[in-house]
Amino acid sequence: MYTIAVIDDDVYVGDMLEKLLKKEGYGVLRAYSGTEAVMLLSRTRPDLILLDLMLPGRSGEDVLPDISDIPVIVISARADISDRVEMLLKGAEDYLTKPFDTKELLARITVQLRKKDRPSRRCRYVFGELEVDDDRHEVSVDGQTVKLTRTEYAILKLLIQNPRQVITKSAILDRVSQDTPDCVESSLKVHISNLRRKLKQVKGKDYIEAVWGIGFKLRESSC
Repeated sequence: MYTIAVIDDDVYVGDMLEKLLKKEGYGVLRAYSGTEAVMLLSRTRPDLILLDLMLPGRSGEDVLPDISDIPVIVISARADISDRVEMLLKGAEDYLTKPFDTKELLARITVQLRKKDRPSRRCRYVFGELEVDDDRHEVSVDGQTVKLTRTEYAILKLLIQNPRQVITKSAILDRVSQDTPDCVESSLKVHISNLRRKLKQVKGKDYIEAVWGIGFKLRESSC
């Protein structure tokens, strides 16, 4: 049985979601603030999280970057496209505005859990100091773990699978955006910039090289 964490301070909405999810056969965990959500996730690991943004204590957008390897569907009354884009860039898998149709919510949950269970061939990729462990979904630089969003991980994995090739921008979008819908042409530069910055923070080296007018590749000096 899948377990879903409902993180929402609105008791009415939370009770409605808990009743709906239990009727569909899901186990349900509850948290009513961002601080409580962090405590909950420190001692248990749900299969999926429904996250409100306007929470007491730590806000939903503050909690989101601390969640890794658990699909998150943001459910919020904030309907501005800028809010949606920001949350997707920060690692949310999906975004649904309140009020929402329960059938649509259940369908989106099913899609995310289906992705989670999709079989894949897992292995480790190594290029110099860089290592991508696809089994654990972890990235490290010289043995030090680097926390990436799902999109950043997908981009780095594509580059390290083709370490001495220049990957065009269109190829990155075609390959990566299949599983990470927040990776679009207008946001690709942001994802690449954030990825380079996080990798560089470990040892001060830039591991990704931009090939002007074409795309990106791993820097040979890092091998």
